[in-house]
Amino acid sequence: MTMSMVRVPAPVPLRRRGGRSRTWWLLAAGWAAQVALRLWLFRQHAGPVANPDETGYLIAARWLAGGPGADLSGSTFYQGGYPLVLVPVLWFVRDPVVAYRLVVVVGAMAAAGAFPLAYLLLRRLGTGGRTATVAAFAGGLAPSLLVFSGLALADAILPTVVLAWLVALHDLAARGSARAGALAGGLGAYAMAVHLRGTVVLAVTVLALAGLYVARRRAGAVAGLAVAGVVAAAGVLLNRVLSGALYPGGARDLSGLLAERVGGLAGQAWALAGAAGQLWYLIAATWGLAGVGLAGAAALVARRSAPGPHRLLAAVLLATTLGIAYASSAALPDEHRVGNHAYGRYLACVALAWTLAGLLVLARTGRRAVVWHTLAAAGLLTATGGVVAWYAGDRLRGSAYIAFDFPEVIFLTRVRDSFDLVAASAVALALLAALTGAALLTARRAWPAVVAVLAVINVAFAADLAPKSAPAATGADWPPALTAPGRVAVDRRVRWNVWVPLSYRVSWTEVEHYDRTPPAGVCTAVVPPDAGPPPEGWAATGAGGVRQGWTTWVNDRCPGDGTSARGR
Repeated sequence: MTMSMVRVPAPVPLRRRGGRSRTWWLLAAGWAAQVALRLWLFRQHAGPVANPDETGYLIAARWLAGGPGADLSGSTFYQGGYPLVLVPVLWFVRDPVVAYRLVVVVGAMAAAGAFPLAYLLLRRLGTGGRTATVAAFAGGLAPSLLVFSGLALADAILPTVVLAWLVALHDLAARGSARAGALAGGLGAYAMAVHLRGTVVLAVTVLALAGLYVARRRAGAVAGLAVAGVVAAAGVLLNRVLSGALYPGGARDLSGLLAERVGGLAGQAWALAGAAGQLWYLIAATWGLAGVGLAGAAALVARRSAPGPHRLLAAVLLATTLGIAYASSAALPDEHRVGNHAYGRYLACVALAWTLAGLLVLARTGRRAVVWHTLAAAGLLTATGGVVAWYAGDRLRGSAYIAFDFPEVIFLTRVRDSFDLVAASAVALALLAALTGAALLTARRAWPAVVAVLAVINVAFAADLAPKSAPAATGADWPPALTAPGRVAVDRRVRWNVWVPLSYRVSWTEVEHYDRTPPAGVCTAVVPPDAGPPPEGWAATGAGGVRQGWTTWVNDRCPGDGTSARGR
């Protein structure tokens, strides 16, 4: 993860006894501080705001915990690896608001775990203890670790999984440890069970383990391959069971779309341009540091004299990043939104690793090398941005702009209702210049200067992310709030952005679907506002309306104290 001119010292061992004890107490305190920051940032979140993704994961967790499921047929399949982490919450809590707040706690704890893992990774790469602690803490404030940690998304845990995986691979390469091999194989396979992009992580894991077997790390490689096989099989079984229960009519076929795209020139153009857009976003969202790290890793892989474990990490991280960018872009449906062309979420899982790589390059190279690496990063940002502008053209202005897709870009441009590729690139380059200037001006004391600049930027982002008021959904995005026990059914004419969130908020039963006439035994029916008068035995509540996209009917034959429905 460093450049050819980087001085690569041997890994620095942790101090024994008292020193080691103080280090772990410091890491624990830092982790707790990172958790507290996230809980404060997302203190007002009481329910899903990113639908259908959050709801899909929450319903999967609820079903795995023995609660009601839902029919999500035709939607993207939300895999079971992440919901499995949430099952303990749903075992004990069924109230959807309380459960969601506890899910935020779980996400905050998992994302904050990237801090001690970043410390371990920096130590493996020869960074001193005090420097590694401060750099890891500043890196742990990165946008990729803040934005998603307060949401019920797989992205809350994937960056931490990837960092742990990198540490395990380094230990396997450095010491041939069977335990490290088993951990690397298990984490790579678990990533596959969490999200489709984890398939790339598993593929890279298998290739890395095979290479280490050839390099005489055989015991560790065999252990890794064996554990990867077992965990991958368990993940496939879990996802198959989950798919059959929650997607009886089948999920959206992203794998089929990927195969179709790869097989044609137009599809290849879409995939490659989208991959370039993801790389552009990765570099811009790490204030240019990922570009520095990418250049450094490529040079390190090419340098045969580099330490083997470091060279392995560089190759693994490059392959994973490029593979995810290409495969996720090829499998992404054209939803006529700007995020189809420039998107940061899929590579957020490697963003901190590349931030650390960029820090290593800036802090451990000579001044000439720092300049060249910065120029390479600037060139890569400009080139990938140029590909996006050329391929997408007017679609960057005419397609739907969803602010949720662009938290870092909004921070860079201060514009919340449109996408400005040039302005975002220019500000990202200015921040990279500040980081580079800190490295050049401080020479031998580059670490504290560069980390200080990074910390200031990340703290500014966190302050900008801090909620000014509770997140509010509007229009059809805010479903009816039902207070009724008993069966609930939704007319198939009701839009998905009403019934999908409703499927989580109705925690006592599975929401049913019907065509025009509510099934017998249903207590509350959610219908489109133009559905007309309710049938005999039903009463309209008057909730909702045309703007909301729904209204409700109540069955008179249900108990009067448990069939009310109200709108917000």
